Amino acid sequence: MRTYTPSASEIERSWYVVDAEGLILGRMATEVARRLRGKHKPTFTPNLDTGDHVIIINADKVVLSADKRDSKMVYTHSGYPGGIKSESYGALLDRKPADAVRRTVRGMLPKNRLGRQMLTKLKVYPGSEHPHSAQNPEPLEIPGARVRTKEI
Repeated sequence: MRTYTPSASEIERSWYVVDAEGLILGRMATEVARRLRGKHKPTFTPNLDTGDHVIIINADKVVLSADKRDSKMVYTHSGYPGGIKSESYGALLDRKPADAVRRTVRGMLPKNRLGRQMLTKLKVYPGSEHPHSAQNPEPLEIPGARVRTKEI
């Protein structure tokens, strides 16, 4: 039996929109990375980009579990000796929420050309507006990522 490999013309891409308000960052990012890679499709191939487009809105209202907002650090390095800079994840979320969410999803994708190509299909916006309404994106529900609130 021969292995099926989809050609470029057979790959169908859908658009999804995720409302990140009240979602736990890591749980949301795993599902978004799964959609970007195309692992939810029966035609998934590890060496091809078969994934869908994902739009994340309300990135500034995403939640980190436990005390990661203050204890988890983000490091950047300039390439020069002593050029490392650190910042808490909470400070990065306050300063650039879209970059913080994009960085989290990027860490869950392959570290090669294919992963960089998949990341171009991710659109992140800090507010509730996005310019992709012409694509008719479907809402993507991630039930396990919602923060539970106490009901009185």
